Amino acid sequence: MLGLLQTRRIFVIIFVLGLFLMACRNVSDPDFWWHLRTGQLILQNHGVFHTDPFSFTRHGQPWVSHEWLSEILIYVLYRGAGWSGLILAFAAVTGVTLLLLYRRCAGRPYFAAVLTLWGAFISQSGWGVRPHTLSLLLASIVLLILEKSPNRTKILWWTIPLMLLWVNLHAEYALGIGLMAIFWLGLVLDCAFGLAPWSGSLMQLKRLGIAIIACLSVVALNPSGLRLYAYPLETIRSKSMQGYIDEWASPNFHLHEHIPLLLLILAIMGLVALSPRKLRPREILLLVATLAAALQSVRHVGVFVLVAVPIMSELGIAIADEHNWGLVENSGPPKPIAVLVNIAITIAFCSFAVLRLHYVAKQQSAVEIKTFPAGAVAYIQANPPPGPILNHYNWGGYLIWKLYPEYPVFIDGRADLYGDDFLDDFASAYFVQSSGWHKVLEEWQIHAVLLPPEAPLVSILEKSGGWKQVYADHSAVLMTRSP
Repeated sequence: MLGLLQTRRIFVIIFVLGLFLMACRNVSDPDFWWHLRTGQLILQNHGVFHTDPFSFTRHGQPWVSHEWLSEILIYVLYRGAGWSGLILAFAAVTGVTLLLLYRRCAGRPYFAAVLTLWGAFISQSGWGVRPHTLSLLLASIVLLILEKSPNRTKILWWTIPLMLLWVNLHAEYALGIGLMAIFWLGLVLDCAFGLAPWSGSLMQLKRLGIAIIACLSVVALNPSGLRLYAYPLETIRSKSMQGYIDEWASPNFHLHEHIPLLLLILAIMGLVALSPRKLRPREILLLVATLAAALQSVRHVGVFVLVAVPIMSELGIAIADEHNWGLVENSGPPKPIAVLVNIAITIAFCSFAVLRLHYVAKQQSAVEIKTFPAGAVAYIQANPPPGPILNHYNWGGYLIWKLYPEYPVFIDGRADLYGDDFLDDFASAYFVQSSGWHKVLEEWQIHAVLLPPEAPLVSILEKSGGWKQVYADHSAVLMTRSP
């Protein structure tokens, strides 16, 4: 019992609770709302959607509902446990993801904790109640399995049920197969450069190759079938998604929130140059591939962190061992006074975690009002305007949850459904980028617009004389065509 109360163990407990508290945040992802509605309708209709039911601009067109299982999970949690349950569950998922990252690091508990915390700050923009959070957890598990597989060969077969689950949770399953393929190629290079014997590695290469083929085979076991093989590539190649959606854009190192990522990249370069431990080919391949993905899109920063932080810890410990800095410490049995202090600290921190969760859940209504057009939606429900309504991209999901089916949306966060040309047309109208901006309104016979007050289109319509403002607040303006 006393061993459990060692200062090192208490540190780990508090560290994990701290990671959970970092991940404990309000729901503000614009896509959450259409995920919630989709999960509700899947359960209600006992079937997954294959065509769009939510918009009037793409109604009935093919839609790959690749997050169907995540959406059911989100709706069940919301229906059964409310905001507290949703926030708790996804904060726990993020906490476990980071805990696995910590367990893969050398120099535990303190050095590994510092690096894990650094990685957490870098990747926190991708956290929240969203399917992507589940993908990061599964990526963390796959990396752990790959690293353990040389000594525990049977563990590789766990990747097959994991992939079957992943492919039904999110189309980012391709990330897991990509990590496995890079690891396999890295093992081949290890042997080619004489860093590992062919005789001892052939069986591992065979098992990993079979696991990759099996994982590729189970991809087809989803409601969209073979269509999901091509879907991830189509999403990555979308120019409009990278151009208009912040999460899909490259990191802007002029912004302070991306400076920790830049420092991490520079730190890796420095550690590679200074450390007596040389990187193996598979580590170089994983670093280069995930860094390229992170520099292309902020969305991929999380997986780069999962790969880079453990490698940094190995390089850093090698430098510490060379200079006898003693980053890895050993501690004996705790003294009685230390036991009492550790108990008090643990109870206090657990109590704070409970209070923090309660506070975050209580603030959800205020966050919703601040982030989404809650007031305008209440007005529409009380005073239904003529439709169709042209809405802001980030508000489409919220309108699907609040106003569907009475008001199908013009656009929402399913950028893959709408396509590059449609996103370009919407941007042209929203930002009044050309003299033909009004063609979008005429083509879709728009009778009302719901946009932020600062939207250029709002200013133009106010001056046109053919539109009148019927509602306005700090976040939204509702305008309708004049009779």
